[in-house]
Amino acid sequence: MASSSGNDDDLTIPRAAINKMIKETLPNVRVANDARELVVNCCTEFIHLISSEANDICNKSDKKTISPEHVINALESLGFASYITEVKDVLQECKTVALKRRKASSRLENLGIPEEELLRQQQELFAKARQQQAELAPQEWLGMHDPSASAAQQAGSSQDEEEEDDM
Repeated sequence: MASSSGNDDDLTIPRAAINKMIKETLPNVRVANDARELVVNCCTEFIHLISSEANDICNKSDKKTISPEHVINALESLGFASYITEVKDVLQECKTVALKRRKASSRLENLGIPEEELLRQQQELFAKARQQQAELAPQEWLGMHDPSASAAQQAGSSQDEEEEDDM
């Protein structure tokens, strides 16, 4: 196991993530623990190699942020050009997912109503609902516990039905 001295050599991909990828890729194959550890080390080294090359390319183009194009150029310069098509497909898929997330999170913003106003409207609706409920509750309670009130209420409702029939 790596020590926590702070070296770049101590940075590795979580073993659980690699195990999951192995199981998804090779569901019916048993992989020895030392082979899994080797895969973790190879993945870590590959990422370090690609990111270092992408950083060099980024610096040569006087940029401060590594972009996907820098990574793609790094793959090509390190001899991994055969992966570029698949990398571009994955990049496009990631952009599509990110765009969907942004659209979903900005639906409230697209209403043109500030969040504070929406909250105020919501609280107003809750207050109206509570008031209506408070007004109905005593009437329902009286109707259940006072037989004369419920009989009068039923008589009133049957009279209303007769008036509707006359129309």
